Amino acid sequence: MDNSYAARCVSRTLIRVHWDRLFEDLEGQLAAEWEAERAALDAESERLRISKLTLRTRLLLLQQNDAPVTVRLSGGEHHSGRLRAVGADWIAAQPVEGTSALIAPMASVTGVETHHGALLDTLEDVTVAADGLRERMTLGFLMRDFARRRLAVRVALTDGDVLHGTIDRAGQDHLDLAVHDAGEARLAGAVRAFRIVPFTTLRWLRTAGSAISA
Repeated sequence: MDNSYAARCVSRTLIRVHWDRLFEDLEGQLAAEWEAERAALDAESERLRISKLTLRTRLLLLQQNDAPVTVRLSGGEHHSGRLRAVGADWIAAQPVEGTSALIAPMASVTGVETHHGALLDTLEDVTVAADGLRERMTLGFLMRDFARRRLAVRVALTDGDVLHGTIDRAGQDHLDLAVHDAGEARLAGAVRAFRIVPFTTLRWLRTAGSAISA
């Protein structure tokens, strides 16, 4: 084998190695670009999905997962426990400090705190248990049910008043409260006042016992 032939073989080998490495680099760059494009599309799709989430959906997931929460209300008040129901415009929680259900209009809720894992779980793309009836159940509907059952309630208002009594009736945006002392039956002699309470002034309402089923 003469030197020129050997040199040509070495040259061809070097050229082939060069092109092999070049194609490997190009393939790597192309794969990286595809991966980056796919990641960007996935990220944009995820942002779009999250942008369509409603507060009610996330609260339903907290309820569904039985996550511990602290419900913060207007005026700086807060109650820790677990969500037991999410209506059309209200929530019900079971506080850790008692057995009575706490109902709060959604408008009075300033925030719901939970641990980071539970918060992230509310962002997952999962199916929320169907609750079509409760989704349409307004605060007025709930208050009319309480009136029908003659439940004793404690009502906290945005002006700081806390009233005990029985709901006589409820309209679309207000209720009539027969005010009497806690622990007393709603008898004519026990009632001290009758008050119309707009729902917009409700901070929270508590029942004597668990009036809301999970």
